[in-house]
This record gives sequence, C-alpha cells and structure tokens, in this order.
Amino acid sequence: QVQLVESGGGLVQPGGSLRLSCAASGSVFGTYAMAWYRQAPGKQRELVAAISKNGSTNYADSVKGRFTISRDNAKNTVTLQMNSLKPEDTAVYYCYAKKVFNAFWGQGTQVTVSS
Repeated sequence: QVQLVESGGGLVQPGGSLRLSCAASGSVFGTYAMAWYRQAPGKQRELVAAISKNGSTNYADSVKGRFTISRDNAKNTVTLQMNSLKPEDTAVYYCYAKKVFNAFWGQGTQVTVSS
C-alpha cells in the first residue's frame, strides 16, 4: 500500500510558476513509476508528466518545455515544477504511483491560473 499526499497548489497569474510536491509513504517508493495527472471541470483526467523508477520522463505535448517532473527516492517525493502557466492549466492535479498491477492516487490539489 502506498499513500500519496500532494501539496503546493493554489492561485497564480498567467505566466507565473507553481511547484507541486507529492509525498509517498512506504519504503519501496523507488520501485514505483510516478506521474502527475490533471482533471479540469467537465473534462477527462489526463496525463501531464511521468517519470520511471530509473528517471526517464515523458510529458503531454501541452506542457512540454514548461513543466518538469523529478523524483527524490531518498525523500520519497515527486515534484512537478510548472512554469509559464496558462489559464488552460487550471485543474485538479493528482499524484499517481504504479508498479505492475498496483496503482495508487493522491487526493488531488487545485491549481487555478487566472488574472
């Protein structure tokens, strides 16, 4: 069992930055692939960025060059640095952990980009 707790969401103006963090419980964090998803009102949940247990990353086209995902296995954390935020980035952001047939979600953190 893995418990995920997100933090760092909030209200930011267009062009601003936010840093989301996800703290994971358990001593096997390093064996899980991690990702950030988001869900805007009336839309399906979508993958934003993912990082493998070995550190390989991939991003949604809409955030490439603006967002950076990273992980610290010693601290059991995964971080999403979001720069040049746009109103269309407004959503609830969820942390996700997966290994083989086991997958876990955090409770989500709201990100609102508005002037």
